Amino acid sequence: MQRKNKPHKGLLKRVRITKSGLVKHKSANSKHLKSGKSPNRLRRLRKDKFASNAEAGALERQLHRRLRGRNQDRATIKRSPTPAQSKALKAEKAAKAAAAEKAAAKK
Repeated sequence: MQRKNKPHKGLLKRVRITKSGLVKHKSANSKHLKSGKSPNRLRRLRKDKFASNAEAGALERQLHRRLRGRNQDRATIKRSPTPAQSKALKAEKAAKAAAAEKAAAKK
């Protein structure tokens, strides 16, 4: 019996996934003890961060879904075909296989 692919619940609580597949997360070191940090550093920490390409790849395996890194364009996410597209692809494959069979029969 196969196991279900379940997303990592702890990770889901710590990140937000945008509609375009980017992964947003909060910076480390920004919760407390802020008086010892410079204003520039605090400003930098306030900004939401997006996961890099390598991090997004690792997170994909934990969440079992397609994601993209901060430097990847939307085209890099491979989308699952719609049912209509799947049907068309199967029909194309069947037509090619029939043509190949006819060619083999003629020889």
